[in-house]
Amino acid sequence: MSTEKVFGEDIKEDVVLESLGYQQELKRSFGLIGMIGFSFSIVTSWSALGGVLIVGVESGGPPVMIYSWIGISIFALAVAYAMAEICSAYPVAGGQYSWVAVLAPPSVARGMSYVTGWFMLTGILAMGATNNFIGANFILGQANLSFPNYTIERWHTVLLTYLIAWISTLINIYGPHLLDKISRAAIIWNILSFVVVVITILACNDHKQPASFVFKDFQNFSGFGAAYCAILGLLQSAFGMCCYDAPAHMTEEMVNASREAPKAIVMSVYIGAITGFIFLISVCFCIGDITTTAESTTGVPLIEIFYNSTQSVVGACFLTSTLVVITLICANGLLAEASRSLFAFARDKGLPFSSTIAKVDPKRQVPIYAILLACVVQMALNSIYFGTLTGFNTVISIGTEGFYLSYAMPLLARIIAYFTAHATVIPGPYTLGKFSLPLNIIGLLFLLFTSITFNFPTLSPVDEEDMNYTSAAIGIIALVSIATWITTGRRGFTGPRIAGVEAVGVEAVEGRSGGEKVITPESESG
Repeated sequence: MSTEKVFGEDIKEDVVLESLGYQQELKRSFGLIGMIGFSFSIVTSWSALGGVLIVGVESGGPPVMIYSWIGISIFALAVAYAMAEICSAYPVAGGQYSWVAVLAPPSVARGMSYVTGWFMLTGILAMGATNNFIGANFILGQANLSFPNYTIERWHTVLLTYLIAWISTLINIYGPHLLDKISRAAIIWNILSFVVVVITILACNDHKQPASFVFKDFQNFSGFGAAYCAILGLLQSAFGMCCYDAPAHMTEEMVNASREAPKAIVMSVYIGAITGFIFLISVCFCIGDITTTAESTTGVPLIEIFYNSTQSVVGACFLTSTLVVITLICANGLLAEASRSLFAFARDKGLPFSSTIAKVDPKRQVPIYAILLACVVQMALNSIYFGTLTGFNTVISIGTEGFYLSYAMPLLARIIAYFTAHATVIPGPYTLGKFSLPLNIIGLLFLLFTSITFNFPTLSPVDEEDMNYTSAAIGIIALVSIATWITTGRRGFTGPRIAGVEAVGVEAVEGRSGGEKVITPESESG
């Protein structure tokens, strides 16, 4: 791409941003390949599935893990396509909450946007803490496998999560110009690691499970009935297919964001679905005794599967190390996504001390205070593990549910906008045409269903240790967001100043019938 063309695309995207009431402050350095790598390094479905493998093993076993993954992937594509279309029209770092502000009925738009922002930030920050936790477990699990006399303590795990968070923070502050290069390298490393892991365990394992075990035999260690247990098995798949909104929060750092960001959102889901499916089948064939795997002293069932397949400590540690690199790259990406989301929300005066958090360093062109805040919050969430495993399991659940609820809100706003004639057409170069409304409805129903199941207890009998406190945590977040909205947000929170983007929408709207209503600056002000 020529310098003149890149410059022209940047100018166009800056005009789009200005029409939403914002000034371009961040440096546009990401291209399509880099953003696909960035997004997939965060979604990274196959390694994420490996990190929470025990959930699927206990709740239905291999058949539920595999078939639920197929279903989750199909519905996730509906959500991804719906969000990609909206992102194309409104490429702003706020992502979901900004889209709600644009599309929701004007009478409730600011309030809905504010609550969406809180759920979005909760999901991103909790998922960052969860990834740091998984990375620490992979590292310490290798130490336990190599030195069986070593006992993993909770404080070891927490301190290691702190280290991962600070490494990501330093890279985000002092190496923002490297993010695109890291993302390009990440997709190569991720795919190569995937190929090496799958081929190695399949080739080395000489005592594979029969096909009936993988595709037919139902396993239930939950204590609940079969139907309920199968629903619980969805949790692993839902966790593995998450965070694909990442490109939306990096649009202000992308070249030609209105065209390329939607592609990155959809492509990351496709790549994640395919790699996750192959990985699950391979792992299920190579899994040994389920009880031994679930109760491994490494604390990571996947490490036990690697060891069971290779019969080598060195081999198992080598395969696990490839995943450690992926989690470190993912930690870097999640911190970048979280900081840009905090920056955008603070820019709209949605947080305490917003003027400070929204500051952008003029030299590095990154929101340093937002990066530091994201790091501190991740560390605070990881610190819960000092006191209780149940408490931190709740962090994992609210991470996934926070994301899913923040995905549901703009889809709901889009559907309402269509039926109230507030906006029947989304202006943008990436359009779904007649499939737009059906995909939004399908995606919304899926998100609401999974958001409900995240609140179910996973083991029976249910006591204070096994209770799922997700609903209480989500309720507290909702109450805090409502309370802060009433006390401060209602007066200060702005959101996008103008609900529409004509610069992007012109070419998408040309030729449409006059009966279709498109939100543009003129239509909003008129």
